[in-house]
Amino acid sequence: MTIAHHLATTLKTLRQQREWSLAKLAEETGVSKAMLGQIERNESSPTVATLWKIATGLNVPFSLFITSPEHEKAAYDPQQQAMVVTPVFPWDPVLHYDHFAITLAPGALSESTPHEKGVIEHVVAIRGELEMRIEGEWQRVKEGEGLRFAGDKPHAYRNSSEGTILFHSLIHYPKEKAAG
Repeated sequence: MTIAHHLATTLKTLRQQREWSLAKLAEETGVSKAMLGQIERNESSPTVATLWKIATGLNVPFSLFITSPEHEKAAYDPQQQAMVVTPVFPWDPVLHYDHFAITLAPGALSESTPHEKGVIEHVVAIRGELEMRIEGEWQRVKEGEGLRFAGDKPHAYRNSSEGTILFHSLIHYPKEKAAG
């Protein structure tokens, strides 16, 4: 099963388990009904930002969509996006976190919608200097440095350099986080 097929199947299964229509799913996620239908039919690959909206609206870990049992280390990179997300440690139901390695292409900007209430995100720059917008203020995270912030507020990641940046993001969810 490809990651795209896994994503489509997972989305449809989660929606059906909740007995939600596509309209209800669109209302909860902020993603259009048409786009959600295309994703479920495996006709469209959502951007990382769209996938975050879906995970947040369903109250499930992001890695649930991009990690299938046969692809434990799969990367999510539809159409060679400027942001590539690879699980380091997928959703841990005991410790309530996802851990990702993320690359940002030169000049890339990724704006993240707020995660659900209580989410704390830890970001560590591994290679290059990452710029983060938190609470409307841009901050630099130099190679080897880290930043912890409330992930339930809008935030953004930016690469203003000419090289690809690598950073890790550990997202810690509140205890009531659904496992899917």
